[in-house]
Amino acid sequence: MKKNFPVGTRYLINRNGGKNFSIEKYRWSVLGLTFLSYTMYHATRKPPSIVKSVLNPDSTQRELGRDGWEPFSGPDGNSLLGSIDVSFLAAYSIGMFFSGHIGDSMDLRKFLTIGMIGSGFFVCLFGMAYFWDIHSMYYFVPVQIMAGVFQSTGWPSVVSVVGNWFGKSKRGLIMGIWNAHTSVGNILGSLIAARCLRDSNWGMSFIIPGILMAVSGLFINLFLVVDPEDAGHASPHDTSSHQEGGDISEDRIALTSAAGGGESMSSMASSDDERASTPGLGGSSRSGFVERHQSEAVGFRAALRIPGVVTFSLCLFFTKLVAYTFLYWLPFYIERTEIGGEYLSAAKAGELSTLFDIGGVVGGILAGYLSDKYNARSMVSAGFVYASIPVLYLYREYGSLSMNVNIGFMMLAGVLVNGPYALITTAVSADLGTHESLKGNAKALATVTAIIDGTGSIGAAIGPMLTGYISSRTNDWNNVFYMLYTADLVAGLLLTRLVLKEIRTMVAL
Repeated sequence: MKKNFPVGTRYLINRNGGKNFSIEKYRWSVLGLTFLSYTMYHATRKPPSIVKSVLNPDSTQRELGRDGWEPFSGPDGNSLLGSIDVSFLAAYSIGMFFSGHIGDSMDLRKFLTIGMIGSGFFVCLFGMAYFWDIHSMYYFVPVQIMAGVFQSTGWPSVVSVVGNWFGKSKRGLIMGIWNAHTSVGNILGSLIAARCLRDSNWGMSFIIPGILMAVSGLFINLFLVVDPEDAGHASPHDTSSHQEGGDISEDRIALTSAAGGGESMSSMASSDDERASTPGLGGSSRSGFVERHQSEAVGFRAALRIPGVVTFSLCLFFTKLVAYTFLYWLPFYIERTEIGGEYLSAAKAGELSTLFDIGGVVGGILAGYLSDKYNARSMVSAGFVYASIPVLYLYREYGSLSMNVNIGFMMLAGVLVNGPYALITTAVSADLGTHESLKGNAKALATVTAIIDGTGSIGAAIGPMLTGYISSRTNDWNNVFYMLYTADLVAGLLLTRLVLKEIRTMVAL
């Protein structure tokens, strides 16, 4: 048993009579723990979008005596709010490129724990401005920058861990379901923030998610097992454990699990010679173990040369621009849009915006299922982004007719906007991070994921920033939607070459 094996999992194994758990149980625990982790990452990102209307209220709210919070309550309030968003997202996107390489070079469990606790701390600091009566951008901007740096640890880590445990056979569907954590986190953050606003306390909208984030980080440190080989099981990417050039089959994994499911912790500490000669104890040869853990992390240049990395990175730049514009500005937009002849309060607008994220859950699962069924990641991604353009137009033009119409188009937009975003950041990233050109080197998952999501996060920073500028300067949300239509169109066009390649492959079959 490794010295850095999680203390909580070690305790559970001792309670199990010293018998190791099967690979299926480890997989379920990994899915659950990483789901929890990134749910909290997104729960701490959502409060700024909910409190925008309180920090910078409209004229109707001001007439009711709600003056907002300086400096955001001035005439440039939207621009300043956009600056807060871009401070966080710019730091997040820059940090992502470094976090991926660091994550591939150290214990991902410890790396994730540090990121979650640090992120929770700085999210709480932002909320403490309410209690400390702070009104300076010199406070808010540095706090958001540090929160963004710590948040950048999350995505490369969780995708890398999940990629370590699962082969490619059903990766799209599995990760589509698993990626619901993004929307679940958005919903949780929205509901917590909206509830706090009902008590006229926007500070707690940040503090409660921040505390939950830090506590979840400690939980991750106790129980998350990063790699199958750390638990004495075979890696699906171990070249010594599967057929040449392919992933280990699901049947082979099941057989390995059945053989190793009753393995005791003492057998995990058995001699190297015994492990190499006895089937079922580790599920992989000693040479495979050494090759995996002594391989060096893949550099940026090598990762960029993997076919598809650059294309999907640029595509995610535009799809994430759209997704994060909704993440940070949808409640604000709803609160300022007449729906069925009425305007909603900031709290109700925040609660209504969760329906977009519910649609996002469906979109992520549907995109993953279709991409697995037809083995067409590019075609599915392109189809979703093209279909989102008319739906976003319908939402802008007709969403104000009635609540039912608004909800219908909002949820459909959530399906189409979040579908390709979820697919590219999960299954596509994991596919490319274990690409055959790497020749079995498993130390590329976090680096590739960081390149793709880091590029996407630059778009995520630009979208909300431009939205704040456009809505403040022109006072016309039509121009914001024109930006969203254009971004989705470019994202689809970027995938043209890969789509044509997939079509030719299908025709050849």
